Order: sequence, then C-alpha cells, then structure tokens
Amino acid sequence: MSSKTLLIIGFVWPEPNSSAAGIRMLQLINLFIEQGFEITFVTAANHSDKTFDLSSIGVKTQTIELNNPSFDIFVKELNPDIVLFDRFMTEEQFGWRVTEQCPNTLRVLDTEDFHGLRKGRELALKAAEEFSISHLQNNTTKREIASLYRCDLSLIISEVEKEILTQQFKIDASLLYYLPFMIEPIIKSEIAVLPSFESREHFITIGNFLHPPNFDAIQYLKKTIWPLIKTRLPNAEMHVYGAYESQKITQLNDKKDGFLIKGYTKDVNEVMQKAKVCLAPLRYGAGLKGKLFDAIQNGTPSVMSTIAAEGLFGRLEANGFIEDNPDAFATKAVALYENSNLWGIQQQLGFKTLNERFNSAAFKTNFKNKITDLSDNKDHYRKHNFTGQLLMHHTLQSTKYMSKWIEEKNS
Repeated sequence: MSSKTLLIIGFVWPEPNSSAAGIRMLQLINLFIEQGFEITFVTAANHSDKTFDLSSIGVKTQTIELNNPSFDIFVKELNPDIVLFDRFMTEEQFGWRVTEQCPNTLRVLDTEDFHGLRKGRELALKAAEEFSISHLQNNTTKREIASLYRCDLSLIISEVEKEILTQQFKIDASLLYYLPFMIEPIIKSEIAVLPSFESREHFITIGNFLHPPNFDAIQYLKKTIWPLIKTRLPNAEMHVYGAYESQKITQLNDKKDGFLIKGYTKDVNEVMQKAKVCLAPLRYGAGLKGKLFDAIQNGTPSVMSTIAAEGLFGRLEANGFIEDNPDAFATKAVALYENSNLWGIQQQLGFKTLNERFNSAAFKTNFKNKITDLSDNKDHYRKHNFTGQLLMHHTLQSTKYMSKWIEEKNS
C-alpha cells in the first residue's frame, strides 16, 4: 500500500525561531508525519538564514514560481492526497491550479490567524475609532472568507475567531476546525528546574519585527507604558527581542532609559527564563500570540492587552494580568515584578492553562479522524458547500485567466 501524500504550499519557509507562524507550521508538519504522510513543502518565497531545515525531519522541499504553468505539471505528477495552503494568499494563487489538475485532492487551509480581523482592528486603531462590523467587513476579510469556502476544511487557531466566522459571517461550522497551538504538558520535574523569582530580573517582550502589530506594540511600549514603569522601578530594564531588526527598531534603543533592543535570539527559552515579567501590549492583531506561550512554558508571568490574550485562557484565569489602560498596565507590571507571592501564583496559572487547554494529546486523534472522514466522504461534503462551488467557478474564470495573462506577459 502506497503512502499518503501531503503537499504544503507555504507562504514563506518556516522559521520557528523567528515567528509563531513558523512554530505553527512545524507543529502541523509533525502532526501529518505522525499520521504516516509523505510530505513535500513548496513555496515561492526566498530562503533566509533562519529557515528551518525541513530535510532533517524527512520533508522534501522545492521552490515554485507564481503565475507559472510549471506548477501545473508538478502538482499533477505529484497528485497529492491532501494540499495544505499556508494562509489564504497561497490558496488564491494556487488553489485553482490544484483544483484543475487534481480535482480529487482534499484542500485544507491553515489560516494562521484571521487576517481580516487583524486588518479591521488596524483600520479602527489608525482611524482612532472603536472597532465595529464596518471595520471587519474589509477587503481582506472578503478575500479570506472566499478562500475558506473554496477549501474542504479550514484550520482556525482561536476559538474567538471561529465564533466570529460562524456567528458574524454565518459560515457553516463543518467547514471550520479549531486547532490551536499543540503543546506537550508541563510536568513537575520541568517546573522544578525553572529559575526562581529571585534569580530573574528585568522585563521582556519578543516578536518578529516584520509583523506590523509587533512593531506598533514596541513603539507604544516605549512611548507610553515603559516611562510609567521606569519611574517606579528605576533599576529595571526592558529587553526587546525579535528577528529582522530594521533601522526603525534599532533607533528605539535607549540605554539611558533602560529600553534595550536585543534583536534576534536563537534560544527564546534562555532569554525568557532570565526575565521576571513578559509584556505584550498589542493594540491590534489576531490569532494566538506565540510570545505568551513562550512566557508560560518558561514560567514567566505576563501583563498583556485584551487582544494579546484573546483565545488563550478561555474560562481560566490569566497567568498575570489583562489590561488595556496604560496606567493600569504599568501598575500590574510593577506589582508582578515586586511581589514574589503574586508572581508565583500567576506562574502556576500559566501551567494550568497550557496543560488544560493546549495539551497536544487532546487534539491529535480527533484531527486524524476528521481528516480521514473528509478524505473518505469529500464528494458528500462538497455537495453541501454550494457557495464553495460557486466561488471556485468564479475563481477559475477570473483568477485563472488573469494568471494566464501574466504568464503570457512574462514569456
């Protein structure tokens, strides 16, 4: 019996040390490896020095081109059982080609996060307006939801986003599958060797600097929140870590004020364990925030905005405090920094969150069963997704011919 094959069309090459998206992709790859799939990963993006070596885990790789018929030949020869699109943009570019060449291939979309939600919040912030449905109904949302319908299944990383999609946009829940970050349980022996409150110092924040919500949060942190903390804790420092440091980021470095741009780190765990408190004052964004998972796993309590905490705690208590008011945010940050008993209580709440809400064992079997059911009954499910059929027909008539026009222009 031949192995099952999975083709992943990546938006970028995975960089698990640089972004939560990279961690997410590796988790999905390992999930399919455990199910016995032979995996090929392709992307039109360029490699970087931070790209994970997929060959080290047995994944074949190949570079592809946008608007090039060579992909048609490639995908037809591979004829995968499943294609996984990494974000809706890759489905827009390659989905119609997959459908045309391999109509029986199961099409799965990993949204990474709800891009339309993130865009809507950005629009509201820049306009200094309260977020509303008018901000949410933006062009990114329209494109993304069309992509959801064209796929057989879309993986949603946050319960909040699944609720918005089903309640606000009335998307059939059968097209969506909640699959968050999957974490191995934290056990007592691992907790016991984590650095103590007394051995830690300073504040930390971390995130890919190319991600606009992270850049905005760092600017907001430096201008508004850090001065409030620094006046109360004059010896404390703010350590800012992240990949792809630009001049805009570097110029925020201020030794006199203790606001230090540390840049890229290969070992997130090491720097997170040295810090006493993690700060995540995100003003817009979507999905689950990798920095908060890093903090919890390393026993570092956090102070975070509502948007940063979204989808993380459910009905459980936060491993720190959720505050949107800058004065309250700073006050809670100082309290965590100074009070060892409070710090210890919040640390334990983080371990509880990971073990109860993101235990990988709780998701693996159910996901395998879902994929098997979809694969065995895809015709049945597709008949009940007429909107998806309609949008795919439209895409084949529009995107296809635009792409072929570009092909001719480039030839």
